[in-house]
Amino acid sequence: MKIRLGLLGPSDSLEFVQSVISERPEFICTPFECLTLEDLDEKVSPFIEQMDMWLCTGPITYNIVQDWNRIASPIFCIDYNGSSLYKIVLRVLYEQKIEVDEISFDATDFLSWERALQEAGIETKPKYVESEMISLTGLVQYHFDLWKNGQTKAVVTGHPIDHELKMLGVPAYRLLPSSMAVEAVLTNMLRTYEMLHYKSTQTAVQIIEIDTFIGMKKDAFSTDELYRIELKVMENLLTYTNKVHGSIKSSGFGRYVIFTTRGLMQEITGDFSHLPYSDDFDWFNKQAITCGIGIGQTVYAAEINAGNALLHAKECGKGSWMVCFDDKRFTGPLGKQEKITYSYTSKQLESISQQTSLSVMTLNKLKSSLKKLASDELNANELANYMQIPARSARRILTTLEEKGFAEVVAEEKPQTRGRPRKIYKISPF
Repeated sequence: MKIRLGLLGPSDSLEFVQSVISERPEFICTPFECLTLEDLDEKVSPFIEQMDMWLCTGPITYNIVQDWNRIASPIFCIDYNGSSLYKIVLRVLYEQKIEVDEISFDATDFLSWERALQEAGIETKPKYVESEMISLTGLVQYHFDLWKNGQTKAVVTGHPIDHELKMLGVPAYRLLPSSMAVEAVLTNMLRTYEMLHYKSTQTAVQIIEIDTFIGMKKDAFSTDELYRIELKVMENLLTYTNKVHGSIKSSGFGRYVIFTTRGLMQEITGDFSHLPYSDDFDWFNKQAITCGIGIGQTVYAAEINAGNALLHAKECGKGSWMVCFDDKRFTGPLGKQEKITYSYTSKQLESISQQTSLSVMTLNKLKSSLKKLASDELNANELANYMQIPARSARRILTTLEEKGFAEVVAEEKPQTRGRPRKIYKISPF
């Protein structure tokens, strides 16, 4: 097993981290000296698809990479904690003869610095810690203003901030990770890689139902025509099955079961976000294909999950695709902007289900809809949109929750067109 690793950060930390990685034969390391978004555009963009994982040498680089938002593969960061933090503080205190609250910090949060000082036996808490800002010029200005105003006498930061501050006459100290921190993140990366590799080899089963009558002309319902359509369907599905390196079996008229792996299914659906981009489905009416995708450790488990996913897809309407994972999470409908992810199991939701007569699945979809809306308030139209159900069904769900004390009407809004005001419900926390 060889992991292609892209290493991101300033030159001095790259050199140190590389020396630790060189002792780990599992990694093939390619360093990229990056300090800004422009560096990422110029140096990293051409290699994005060539790396299995990425490692940032510090939080500042990590934040810049996250802000760039161009890398889809796993990104890790070396944490600055423990000895790497309090050692640099002790050095500053010894060399500058100052107090802890006269130092300004960045690179990690207030609690991490406080914990590191306690480990060193220092009770004084840090006073000036900046952990939210990712702009290098902003961080330089933050530390410089504190020093210029006499609020601080030294800075603990990363590169190139330390260099810029030294040019301005500020006593700045460079924070570097410890070898133990590098080892810890490499171990975590190995475990993550193994987990992802294991998941990609899990079994994926698709149960596809095709309604061949959708789109047919009324005078075309002859036995010969239906047989011709069935042959055409099977021909296209066989081509699609070959593309996902799977196998197919017929399970009655209009129903087909395709066996493949999670990794291939994940790739062809864009990490289970859209319908498979395949010319083999262009021949069908979009409403004609309803599909449930099941993921499992065994073929049997995956097939059971695919059946459950198909039932959920049917509830969402013709042409819907749903996925059921091995942990009983559902996601879908694929390709819809209102796609939601929800879990099928919850003791709390089972209790609410018994009190309201609403199914756990319905409550889970409601919970996921609220999470997607980032609010605990919604109206029946919004719920219907996210759950892919008729508005009258959404109103029934909300009314039931209100009657049982799990929701309350907090406002009414007048629709833009004619009609009665829409009630806005506040849902109790699940």
